[in-house]
Amino acid sequence: MKFLESIVGLFIVIYLVPTLASAGVWYMRDRPQSWREADWGSAGILPRPQDVSEATIHVFSATTGGMKGSVASHAWIVTKAANAGHYNRYDKVGWGAPVRRNNYAPDAYWYSNTPRLVVSLQGAEAARLIPRIEAVIAAYPHSEAGGYRMWPGPNSNTFVAHILRSVPELGVVLPPDAIGRDYLPDGRFFAIDADGRDVHATLYGLLGISAGARSGLELHALGLVAGVDIVRPGLKIPAIGRIGF
Repeated sequence: MKFLESIVGLFIVIYLVPTLASAGVWYMRDRPQSWREADWGSAGILPRPQDVSEATIHVFSATTGGMKGSVASHAWIVTKAANAGHYNRYDKVGWGAPVRRNNYAPDAYWYSNTPRLVVSLQGAEAARLIPRIEAVIAAYPHSEAGGYRMWPGPNSNTFVAHILRSVPELGVVLPPDAIGRDYLPDGRFFAIDADGRDVHATLYGLLGISAGARSGLELHALGLVAGVDIVRPGLKIPAIGRIGF
């Protein structure tokens, strides 16, 4: 009984307290009350594609809307081939054909929230990785109509996390508030990144663990992530995000 009480106490301290604190702060913020009121235009983060001759890759994450914005974000990936006059943005959404291309500006606000740059690559390495990214997107197993579930997945973050695991040279994992990132495609229970440097075990994204060079050590519960980043020292706090040292 004492062991169970300790587990419940740890869950409350590690997961529930930060989540409730984030929800309280979010509730008091001035924010759009619906998608119709939100700003979906460019945030002006990326240069004009005509001004950048090199190939580029960018992964963005932005806080989402409604009360779920207190704990969750939305991720997408942007690519541009060398000398191309346009970017290609790929999102997974919950309506129509789930995987969308260029439905929004590459660096658009998401429910009026400014995107955060998760990773950016350019030059020869980006040029080498873009065909692999496009192949992973084309083969994504939840790209059919109806292949979206907000929680625990597969959702927008499941899609981008799958790309990051399949193309590990991108070198990052999504932030802790990217709920759905730990749901493995096809409902698998176990996965190893393409380079073997990160491993993941999960029960449909509801309960699990990730460990490795990019993930550090993470414990997942109900889509919330707590953990320690070892290579880039920092803490991963549920609903709040990563705090680096």
